[in-house]
Amino acid sequence: MHILLVEDESSIRDVLKSYLIKEGWDVLTSCDGLDALKKVKKIKFDLIILDLMIPKLSGEEVCKAIRTTSNVPILIISSKSKEEDMIKGLNIGADDYITKPFRIKEVLARINALQRRIEMFTQKTNPIMSFNRNSLVINFESKEVFKDGKLIRLTVTEFKLLDALLKKPGKVLSREDLSYQVQGYRFIGDGRTMDAHIKNLRKKIEEDPKNPLYITTRIGSGYQFNFESDKIYVV
Repeated sequence: MHILLVEDESSIRDVLKSYLIKEGWDVLTSCDGLDALKKVKKIKFDLIILDLMIPKLSGEEVCKAIRTTSNVPILIISSKSKEEDMIKGLNIGADDYITKPFRIKEVLARINALQRRIEMFTQKTNPIMSFNRNSLVINFESKEVFKDGKLIRLTVTEFKLLDALLKKPGKVLSREDLSYQVQGYRFIGDGRTMDAHIKNLRKKIEEDPKNPLYITTRIGSGYQFNFESDKIYVV
């Protein structure tokens, strides 16, 4: 796996790079946002580890810029530790978020979970599902989603989330279940991380995200892909 590590604090950068290399991964580093974007344009990475408080261009702006052209998994590691900071990071396209100070073992565990998601993302599965007379088309072989004929760019996490819901047609999945199936670990907290991923996915596939047709909420229980609606036509 080829990783870009974007961190301006040399002590943190050097320690992380050392451990990542020991795990057998190729690591390239960057100290600021502009340099990071230059590297992303030139090199194909399998994972980006991104600090938010970096010079020249903030990590948030780097993440937004990457998401306009790529669905490469992004793991944010930041000293911004408030829950709203985490939610914001996920809303701009990050796949996961770790706060500083962190434990190396946790970082490695999160990366391994992301790597498993990447491997599952690239596996060939059932070919195509189509809803509402092709207004929503999901190609599981190419890992592409089309809305009204237009290709919608999903992150690896968002596609895995959609895949998890579709594998259990009509079943209500709790935030804990979704976290385990999609991220590879049980979340700690009140579940707002998974809520943020659901919100992002709805924005991309629903006509009206505030009144979702496909991904519906079951208050107190979780989420489901709504096969039962008489407004949904499955091909």
